[in-house]
Amino acid sequence: MSDRVTITQEDQVAIVTLSRPEKRNALDLEMIEAIVAAGQELAKRKDIRAVVLTGDGEAFCAGLDLAAMPLIAQAAMSDGGFTQRTHGNSNLFQAVAMVWAELPQPVIAAVHGFSFGGGFQLMLGADIRIADPNTKFSVMEGRWGLVPDMGGMVLMRRLAREDVIRKITYTAQVFSSDDALAWGFVTELSAAPLEAAKALAQEIAGKSPDAVRSAKKLISDTELTGWHETLVEESKAQEALVGQKNQMEAVMAGMQKRPAKYSD
Repeated sequence: MSDRVTITQEDQVAIVTLSRPEKRNALDLEMIEAIVAAGQELAKRKDIRAVVLTGDGEAFCAGLDLAAMPLIAQAAMSDGGFTQRTHGNSNLFQAVAMVWAELPQPVIAAVHGFSFGGGFQLMLGADIRIADPNTKFSVMEGRWGLVPDMGGMVLMRRLAREDVIRKITYTAQVFSSDDALAWGFVTELSAAPLEAAKALAQEIAGKSPDAVRSAKKLISDTELTGWHETLVEESKAQEALVGQKNQMEAVMAGMQKRPAKYSD
């Protein structure tokens, strides 16, 4: 869909690839806009049941392109500045990560090489993150006198302890895949993360799309709710699924020991 981001399709799985390998997929303004546009396009696609997010070349994403900082700063300060909400609850830069967290379909990030700064926050927008064991990670903003501002404060808190978040934010230290796994930022490690992500996406795509989308929404919506509200939302979600066409197909396919044929 642009020379910065491409979307390909394998069955009912979309592969979203950051395509600026000569810059380790560093985020300039065009890349930022293309990533958000890709997420917005896929949100409308009923035929897509899962998404894989990856980077071309030697890195997933090395963060902001410093050469593009003046243009990014100019864009950020126009139309009301950083606090102007242009994409739901987010500004353009926050939407880079949040568009994937808010996508109806599950998103699996296949991470390798480097996942720094804005790239780290982009990765956190995925539901599941599979990383190469040699990947390096960093909340890099502290190195440049900044704070993470691309959804990181929402997304990191879902995954890691507060003291860990403070440490990596205050120091901007580079950390390993083993640390990322131990701290909760990475779901699992694989020497072939893209292949592992595609295989998992195909497995998810084989399940009822109604149930999968409902599960993603339920998990996200009840992240900070109390027991009572969570139990009510759980019941509402289940009530909306029971007896519907895809739910009945799941039951019949299971009883007849055949692949299910779901409608989107």
